[in-house]
Amino acid sequence: MTNWRTLILRSVGVVGLLIVITATIVDTAAQRIPTIDMRPATRDLAQVGLDQYRVTKVVDGDTIHAARDAEEVTVRLIGVDTPESVDPRKPVQCFAKEASSFVSQLLDGKVVTLVIDPTQDEKDRYGRLLRYVLLPDGQVANQSIIELGYGYEYTYDTPYQRQRAFREAQAEARAEERGLWSASTCNGQR
Repeated sequence: MTNWRTLILRSVGVVGLLIVITATIVDTAAQRIPTIDMRPATRDLAQVGLDQYRVTKVVDGDTIHAARDAEEVTVRLIGVDTPESVDPRKPVQCFAKEASSFVSQLLDGKVVTLVIDPTQDEKDRYGRLLRYVLLPDGQVANQSIIELGYGYEYTYDTPYQRQRAFREAQAEARAEERGLWSASTCNGQR
């Protein structure tokens, strides 16, 4: 990250972060890192539900545990499904270990912002919070997982706000044969 972005993030805080997130697409190692406009159209920040937590455990590629103060929560990432690695009812799926490892490197131990999508329920049927996960640099973990080929776009019941962007990220990953879309790995098969 360049010095001016670091200065803005430190001096302006959450509002500055939102401005940088909406105005920046970061190029790192020739990869486009997705960013997301988390500004609501007509709501203030308190209504959006921007909460910072430290990721304490990556369960698998689409589920994490995160803590703030004495509160620990389980979070299901909105819009992404990764191959199963821990479901006792299913065998470990193709590219599951790679997806879980990638998400661990991306999120484990990091302070992240959990963002509510007003089109989705607060929790899923298992009691997990449904959230977008933002890193301090504006990277949207949910979208990065899809874009880099570690997971599939996933819509449960109701379309979510970032569905189009996530589907575009999946189409790009498939076209470029990244990760689980590669013929040398899973060739996109679940």
